[in-house]
Amino acid sequence: MTDPTGAPTATASTPDPAAAPTAAASAPRPSGGPPPAAPAAHARLTELTWREVRGAGGHGIALLPIGSQEQHAHHLPMGTDTLLVEAVTERALALLAAEPDAPALVRLPTLPFGHSPHHLFAAALSLSAPTLAAVLDDLLDSLVTSGYRRIMVVNGHGGNDEIMRLAVKRFALRAQATVAACSYWTLATGEEPGERPERTPGHAGWFETSLMLAAHPALVRTPVPPRVPVEPPPLFDRPPYPGLTVERHGEWERVGGSTDDARGADAALGRRLLDDRARGLALAIRAFDAATAGQPTAATPDPAQGEA
Repeated sequence: MTDPTGAPTATASTPDPAAAPTAAASAPRPSGGPPPAAPAAHARLTELTWREVRGAGGHGIALLPIGSQEQHAHHLPMGTDTLLVEAVTERALALLAAEPDAPALVRLPTLPFGHSPHHLFAAALSLSAPTLAAVLDDLLDSLVTSGYRRIMVVNGHGGNDEIMRLAVKRFALRAQATVAACSYWTLATGEEPGERPERTPGHAGWFETSLMLAAHPALVRTPVPPRVPVEPPPLFDRPPYPGLTVERHGEWERVGGSTDDARGADAALGRRLLDDRARGLALAIRAFDAATAGQPTAATPDPAQGEA
């Protein structure tokens, strides 16, 4: 689970809703019929009409989960990252739905494919880094063209993380929108005593297996096989010096496709870890909403205006 880097961010505020947010957004809005209606506080894009989708864009946050399809050793399914980001997202939405002043959210379908070339030694459906970045850019652009000014991407796969963050930063430089990005496992609240940071998130190890035992126990193949130590130990997960990123050819295959021994995984602890990440995501959504609600996006400078 790893891959590329970031660039400077641009901030934003919300323009006149009638103003076109990007070059692509200059396409005319469909005419005829009543004005767009805003859906309920939490809605699923696939269940909304186009008018409801547009109606939510002016004040709501579009939430896009992204995952992967890749090997997860001998005991977890290919879609583990997708299943877990969905589990955390759904729990967070349930927490927010119980609050009287919950932010308006539109939950997009999960993008189930990610950047997974390091898992092709076994099996994966992988997008190249430029392709994933382009897909994210197209989806963000489509959302802004459809009237959204606030978007959050929630990631479930380590190989997507750097690409996602770079895509968000680049997009905000050219589009009049405010976009946030996070990987769900980073949103620990610090309140769960069972955390093991040295094994989080890992890959097909203690953390992911515990979460899958809680969220999708029928999909975990048991008994979980041991992970036999290898020499020399892999460097992708434990670099020889803090701050280094080290990738050595063939290591994922050599270690059997996992980062640590998953035999100690526990469903009860996995449930608590899932709930903790859901609380963290709910808090992150609330913070993003509070920081951006009612703030217009930065206007594009008028080239006709001369410099002072």
